[in-house]
Amino acid sequence: MKNCNLRKMHFILASLTGFIIMISTWVSVIVMLLALVNGARNEDDVEPCATVQSSSSVVPLGSNVTATCVIREDCPLAIGQAVHIEWHLGSRFLPSSPGANDSSRVSQVVVPSFNHTRAFLTCSVRGSPAQVVGGVQIRAGYPPEAPQSLTCQTNLTKPNTLTCSWDPGQLETHLLTKYTLHTEVWDLNQNYTYEILPGVHQYTIPRSDFVLFSDMEVYVKARNDLGEATTEHIILEPVSAAKFDPPIILQAVSTKYGCLKLSWRLSHHQDWMLEALNLEVRLKTADSSQWTEQPIPVGRFRTSRPVSLCRLLHGTRYAAQIRVRYKQSPWSDWSSSHSGVTLESAPTGRLDSWTKVSGNHMNETLNIHLFWKPSKQFHANSQNVSYTVSVQRLPGERGKVCSTTRNHCTFRIPRKVRKVFLRAVNAVGKSPPTEVRIYLPKAVAGISDATVVPRDDRSFLVQWRSLVSFGLTGFVVEWRPLLKSDLSLTQFEMTDRNQTSLVITGSFEPYKPYGISVYPRFKDGIGLPQTVNAYSRQKAPSMVPKITIKKTWQSQIELIWDEIPLDQRNGIIKNYKVFFWNAKGPINVAHADPTERRVVLTDLDSVSLYEAFMMVSTFGGSRNGSTINFETEPLDSLSILIIVIGSLVGLLLFIFVILMTCFSYQKRLKGHFWPAVPDPANSSIKRWTSESTQDSYLTSDNEEPNLVYLSHLSFLDLPAKISKEDHDDLWLNSSEDTSDLGESICGSPFIPGYSGSNSDSVPYATVIFSGPCSSPTLEGPPVYLRSESTQPLLESEETFSPKCYQNMATDQRPTEQCFFGPDLDCVTNKGKELETMWDDFPFLRALAMTETEID
Repeated sequence: MKNCNLRKMHFILASLTGFIIMISTWVSVIVMLLALVNGARNEDDVEPCATVQSSSSVVPLGSNVTATCVIREDCPLAIGQAVHIEWHLGSRFLPSSPGANDSSRVSQVVVPSFNHTRAFLTCSVRGSPAQVVGGVQIRAGYPPEAPQSLTCQTNLTKPNTLTCSWDPGQLETHLLTKYTLHTEVWDLNQNYTYEILPGVHQYTIPRSDFVLFSDMEVYVKARNDLGEATTEHIILEPVSAAKFDPPIILQAVSTKYGCLKLSWRLSHHQDWMLEALNLEVRLKTADSSQWTEQPIPVGRFRTSRPVSLCRLLHGTRYAAQIRVRYKQSPWSDWSSSHSGVTLESAPTGRLDSWTKVSGNHMNETLNIHLFWKPSKQFHANSQNVSYTVSVQRLPGERGKVCSTTRNHCTFRIPRKVRKVFLRAVNAVGKSPPTEVRIYLPKAVAGISDATVVPRDDRSFLVQWRSLVSFGLTGFVVEWRPLLKSDLSLTQFEMTDRNQTSLVITGSFEPYKPYGISVYPRFKDGIGLPQTVNAYSRQKAPSMVPKITIKKTWQSQIELIWDEIPLDQRNGIIKNYKVFFWNAKGPINVAHADPTERRVVLTDLDSVSLYEAFMMVSTFGGSRNGSTINFETEPLDSLSILIIVIGSLVGLLLFIFVILMTCFSYQKRLKGHFWPAVPDPANSSIKRWTSESTQDSYLTSDNEEPNLVYLSHLSFLDLPAKISKEDHDDLWLNSSEDTSDLGESICGSPFIPGYSGSNSDSVPYATVIFSGPCSSPTLEGPPVYLRSESTQPLLESEETFSPKCYQNMATDQRPTEQCFFGPDLDCVTNKGKELETMWDDFPFLRALAMTETEID
């Protein structure tokens, strides 16, 4: 700012310096010219050294100028020496030529285009320095333009005057131009000329220089050094150029139907006027804000004669204004308003109505909201009009459901009623009934794509699309202010079935919402509407809602806010934008749905402080809210819950897979980890017979048999001489069903009832010996083959038993116990142990029995 002021001061000082230098130069030139032209004022009165003559001192701008300089013989600068003459136009050097007589004392110069409005042309004698010996001032410009638009207006207030004005034109002459006003009064045969001051383009003629009712001629003349121009002459009568003061309406009364009589007069400054004047009247009704578009001409009237206006509405209050003029004079200003009421008569015409019905098919009565407005044919013909709604056509109190002075009514009627009758009533009478049919609502969407576009501050363009055509009779467009609950402000318009757009007009307030609905009308009902909120003009909202933090995660945060009140929106909410940033990152923007009023900010840095604010936008502007701070959590509860649930689900899946694997390999795992070792010591066979392998031992007659399912023994009687190969083949062949092998070979009587199909019992062991089949006694002991089965002998709880049939002696040397067949050493040396063993091993006892029988 300081530098700017310094520059301005330097510029001003430089301009002043240049101006001062230029003024000094001009002053010095003028002084020298005066000294040379007029000579020095001394006692001898010396004459100038040179004479300069030009073609003209005032020339048209851009024309050529010729000048001649003649130096006198007795000029001291030219005595005894050669003279060289130079020309300058201001400070610019001009080339010159010798004079006609080719004398060095005469020089001539021609300026081909003089483009200065004022400049000095000087001649000098060359020397050191050059001496100015003569010069002349040349002025240039344009001749004056003829003045335009000469008008004169008479003022009839005291004192009376006549003022004329004109337009000098747009041309700048660069020369002093003088204007004069000329008048000639024909009745007096007198001419007047008025000098006009410079720069003034009007003049007021005094009352003594004109006659009100006598014609006079007026014109204006412009003159400068290059010429003159004159306006067109106008002829006028001063009184016909007078603008009268606004007249005064004294009274407005009605003496017959449809007419209003106005009594009026002029102002007291012009009440002397007796001539007839032209009058115009304009009217408006009391409930209207607009005057009639065209004033009503009523002809020429004297001030004592009233003016009658007819063909007006009955019983209507009118406001009236008048204005006057004489012949072609300007109209006076409009008078003050004066109101009057025409005579009343009964209302005429019909009313336009719109009915909204509510109530379902279960109700016996219907709720009716009836709206109406005057049609183009309706005339209230009164100031005080009320309206009645009745279910009967004939007037009367019977059947009346509503009576009001407003433009709507709410009532209930029986469901079977299909029409009501609307009448306008005043002090004189009632209008003919307007039949209003009751149409029930229908759940039919007859329209779509309803849009509303503001055209200006007082109108909207409503457009929609029709979905159905069968039974459709038209449409109803309804609108009302949303910030006001008064039903009397509801307005409507009817359209036919082929019209899908409508321009609605009214007193729409800017920045206020209006609800505009379009209803389809059918022959048997009213369809579902489409409603659009609209604004005639929009601007930024008056407030921005406060942001509230609803939930915070490790890298996300949810923000919510309340809805902006309808009276604070100032337009349709277009979007919400949330700007947020932290100290390390750029500004990010999140867009929110205007209907949800919530937004989730994502991709946030954990344990970081953020700032945010919200911007609310309408179609007319935007407003920013206050800034809030928030911080993300290091590990939010949701993340912990997700981790825990994921871990538990993974663990459960792992356990489930292990269990399924165990169940699928149950037998294999059981045999691997818990091998089933039969315990012959804990088996009990109380009785072994040839009829069954079951032991049914009853201690008493009343005791239930205790069935014990055992593995069984297969007895194979082999011939005395059998080879090893036959022995192996026999065993292999008997692997399929060893339960009956002994019986097949030697008809063993021990297991006649066993069936190999019994899967619950498998052979515990197979004993091969030479039985009584006819083979001789074996030289060695019987061969015992253990079964590979892992099934327990009994379905009893397993008890510990030795895994092999050998015992360890005290001297750590294993000693065989010969359980299978008679052995001499076993019998003689360990008879007691064997006897005891029979009690512990019933299977061995059975083997012993078999040996006995064989022996």
